[in-house]
Amino acid sequence: MTRHLVALAFVGVGALSANATSPLPLSGALSPFTSQHSATAPGWRFVGLPNKPEVSATRFDLGQVDGVAGVQMRTDNSYGTWAHEWRGTAGILQWRWRLDQALSGGQRPADLRRKDGDDIALKVCVMFDHALDRVPFGERTLLRVARAVTGENLPAATVCYLWDPLQTSSTSAANPYSRRVRYVVVQGSGAPEQQWLSVSRDVAQDFLVLFGDELPAGSTTAALPPVSAVVIGADSDNTQARSSGWIAQLRWR
Repeated sequence: MTRHLVALAFVGVGALSANATSPLPLSGALSPFTSQHSATAPGWRFVGLPNKPEVSATRFDLGQVDGVAGVQMRTDNSYGTWAHEWRGTAGILQWRWRLDQALSGGQRPADLRRKDGDDIALKVCVMFDHALDRVPFGERTLLRVARAVTGENLPAATVCYLWDPLQTSSTSAANPYSRRVRYVVVQGSGAPEQQWLSVSRDVAQDFLVLFGDELPAGSTTAALPPVSAVVIGADSDNTQARSSGWIAQLRWR
């Protein structure tokens, strides 16, 4: 079972209140954080690596920088995500983010193409209720085992948007731990740091491109599976590095 499948198992734990018309509240009035890795923001909850006490938690702090209120994520040989259960149809997802410190000072270089380098300073992910019979047999078996072990309905497909200074923008690939997670590099090499950048993604179209090999021929965005959750996060546990970045104003258009 990969670390990503184990971590995603806990996204649905707890009573999270959301519906298809609600925003993802990462803007407006923000309450102070309540611990080093969990802040008070309606509908959001911290998700780490279960049964891995040796892995520190990524720090999530609510605050402001350059007059923009958002969530600061700081890693230090750590792993962590914030998850928001959200049921509805994929559409245009918008947010602002900034990278203040790329992954640095680690024991090994970051490289999303390798398991030992699979760390990222900023990510926004969308999980889907993808039909299990569309998943290749080997991955389907692993997913069923993971669901049985955790007692959770793990997502069969996740689309992640990444800020990765080491790859070119628009690069897309599958996560080296699991093809159930596929990503697009939105900000790549040469992207300016320490300033806010705005992002708008057609999540349905991206799912069609990234998971098109598992869809019936001729599928359109209207036939895609529903969204089950939205996740933001940062990690540096593989490289033992440090990083710092922000995400704000995350919402469905």
